[in-house]
Amino acid sequence: MAASTGGISPAAPSLVDRYFTRWYKADVKGKPCEDHCILQHSNRICVITLAESHPLLQNGKTIKSINYQISANCSRLQNKVSGKFKRGAQFLTELAPLCRISCSDGEEYTVSSCVRGRLMEVNENILDKPSILQEKFFKRSIFFREEHYFPCFTEVTV
Repeated sequence: MAASTGGISPAAPSLVDRYFTRWYKADVKGKPCEDHCILQHSNRICVITLAESHPLLQNGKTIKSINYQISANCSRLQNKVSGKFKRGAQFLTELAPLCRISCSDGEEYTVSSCVRGRLMEVNENILDKPSILQEKFFKRSIFFREEHYFPCFTEVTV
């Protein structure tokens, strides 16, 4: 007979908790509270997200648009990866912009790469429904997958 726990069953760890290590980059590009979270899988793939403390998630802002067009000649949506060695992937530095998020109050936030690596894919679903970025944490904020070369965090909290 199993021991009773008072009707409370232990919660199973989430997919993120089971398979990813969380790294935090605080004050990206010197902007206070604009923190990013890097989810690192054991296969060296990193997923870049917004940290819980980011102003976009804290202040109840409304997202107007998300723009992957970084400059006149560079769009993250044009990233076409093929083959075993991921030919055609855009190479990113730690401070490379990934996208720009515009809010209805006129503020704009830039999401940076935070790690050196090659861009594997972007989350195009957030273009159609940007509000999913503000839904439950770690289920909604996946922006990019990168294959990174080495960790390059200056301010990391684990």
